Amino acid sequence: MIPRRLVLSGAAACGMAAALPLRAADRPNPMPEELRAALERDPTAPVLGNPDGDITLSVFFDYNCPHCRKMVGPIQALIASDPALRVVYREWPVFGEGSDFAARASLASLETGKYWRFHAALMAMRGRAEETSVMRVARQTGLDPAALRRGMEAEPVTRHIALSFQLAEHMGLMGTPTFIAGDEAVFGEQSRADLAALVARGRRTLGLG
Repeated sequence: MIPRRLVLSGAAACGMAAALPLRAADRPNPMPEELRAALERDPTAPVLGNPDGDITLSVFFDYNCPHCRKMVGPIQALIASDPALRVVYREWPVFGEGSDFAARASLASLETGKYWRFHAALMAMRGRAEETSVMRVARQTGLDPAALRRGMEAEPVTRHIALSFQLAEHMGLMGTPTFIAGDEAVFGEQSRADLAALVARGRRTLGLG
């Protein structure tokens, strides 16, 4: 899949590697702070890496997206190489009912402390994520299926998914996986080096280094 970059508050794609850091007032298309807060500070969103990191990489993904499944390793490698990076995961189930079921189940597992184990298992599974396969993986992960089903309809779960769709529509995202840092989004499968470059551009854009 060919990656595509875009400036989130503008229509045209462009390179974001400026020679000097730019303040929001100086950037041609700065992301509104209200949008950044909704994107990066939503309390329903799972977070990996440094929770107090100086920059946030937002990841929009779907469990039935084959390219998303391939990104587990590069994201983990990036986190290991950048101790100041905060990664926010946005469950964006765009591939139908099975994806919605998987997203709700994984978000419901947050309260159990087993989200990341469940998330990794869902990403590693063969075939489509759908009700039967998701619940099988849940049992293998040590989750209580009945409790998980109850949690799937909880308000924070529904709110997270609704906000993912609202954010994606507002920013004009193309699909999954999408990675956002600073004022820039990149769509499609990326290498660790690609993600590191995106984060570096984000830091320069925000005047962080």
